[in-house]
Amino acid sequence: MMRSPRSFAVVCRRPGGSLVIREQRWRSLSDRARPLRWPFLRGAAVLIESLWNGMAALSFSAQQQEQAEKSRADDDKREAGVAGVFVLSILFALLIFKAVPHLLTWLLGLSTASLAFHLVDGGFKVLILVGYIAAIGAMKDVQRVFQYHGAEHKGIWAHEKGLPLTVENVRAQTRFHPRCGTSFLVMVILCSIFLFAALLRYPISQVGVVDNLVKILIKLPLMLPIAGLSYEAIKLSGKFRDHPVVKVLVAPGLWLQRLTTREPSDDQLEISILALRKTLWRERALEQAAKAGAASATVGDEPVLEVFESYEAALASLGAPEGEAAAA
Repeated sequence: MMRSPRSFAVVCRRPGGSLVIREQRWRSLSDRARPLRWPFLRGAAVLIESLWNGMAALSFSAQQQEQAEKSRADDDKREAGVAGVFVLSILFALLIFKAVPHLLTWLLGLSTASLAFHLVDGGFKVLILVGYIAAIGAMKDVQRVFQYHGAEHKGIWAHEKGLPLTVENVRAQTRFHPRCGTSFLVMVILCSIFLFAALLRYPISQVGVVDNLVKILIKLPLMLPIAGLSYEAIKLSGKFRDHPVVKVLVAPGLWLQRLTTREPSDDQLEISILALRKTLWRERALEQAAKAGAASATVGDEPVLEVFESYEAALASLGAPEGEAAAA
């Protein structure tokens, strides 16, 4: 799965060896609501979009493993299923990563007025996150997902370094990337510790149970500004990645990527390259259309699904590998 400013592409290898590329014009939430482009607001939109795209890509991949013909009605059902899973996943995450750590910390006898409460609360969140990732990482299917995750990072590194997108060049890159969603999650936890310590230090009710339940509810909408703050921190880390302070801040996220990524095989690198090349194809096509004064619609906004019998055939369909517009 790859996304550029104006493209979203998912590439799968079917059991028979053929390759399926699904690409469509990407329109961010910030394109529809301009305030979501503002600093400290755009992070919340990016978080929601990333979760949705990840689930949609996994759903599409599972669908392709069946190699069944799908009608538009089937696609609608799949999207409805993704929406349902998305909502349930958000509710589950809020329960596990918000309510449970808070209640465990309260049961230890700590007061929300103290920094210690929020440090311990954050510690519980980290333990739950690491334990969850380690547990699902023992599953073979998830291990393959983590290999593809590593392949995506390697492809992005090669592109950002200006290298030709070949298997050899991509294989040589590290599978750890400072702007990964894993690093984003760690940054969310770090930011939440200090924001909650500042805003939730005063009692709301003299009844302990009521006080803590209300504060858990208050934490939910606060996740949006926390996501915004974390996103800005991640973007800043990308610009000053060699600064000593930045290295310290991004280190926990990079360490956690040792669990969420695996070294990919060459055939997985091929999938990563095709997905990245496909997003760059649209960026290049839109730029060429803009220079020619043509409407962007000439490139096509609807999802397009293509099937190729080999990696080489898929590459040939994308044209020259060099000179694509950069994906951000």
